[in-house]
Amino acid sequence: MPTFSHMDEEGRVRMVDVSKKPATAREAVAQGVITMQPETFELIKEQKVKKGNVLETARIAGVMAAKQTAGLIPMCHPLSLTHVQIDFFPHPDTHSIRIEAVVRVVGQTGVEMEALTAVAIAALTIYDMCKSYDRGMTISDVCLLKKSGGKSGTFVRS
Repeated sequence: MPTFSHMDEEGRVRMVDVSKKPATAREAVAQGVITMQPETFELIKEQKVKKGNVLETARIAGVMAAKQTAGLIPMCHPLSLTHVQIDFFPHPDTHSIRIEAVVRVVGQTGVEMEALTAVAIAALTIYDMCKSYDRGMTISDVCLLKKSGGKSGTFVRS
């Protein structure tokens, strides 16, 4: 089992030193799902939510969240992201929306946390904008789908 790189020999938490690692192109893809009542799904789809365009607001929130990840997750490195893309995949049969984030950087550490944060905040934004209609919405399946670049190579969720 690998050791935790965020701990020193005495068990103290630290930020990992990546200064000797080469900068490489890295990408992470994450997803999350928000499930809601059929009526709420229709309001979003038809852009009839009183607070405005839910998915475009959630897209902006996801991009902003990816850029702020180092300020939210204590041991994350601040990164100069080169690309953040948030896409929505509505599923009428389950009254759910799958959110997917793609994040890229040329750097010394990966962008998994940025992609996961983007998805989570996009989902929370949808919840926030629609909670007056449906407090029972569920956010689930937030996970890493794929990552590439760096020493550990490529990961693809099976």
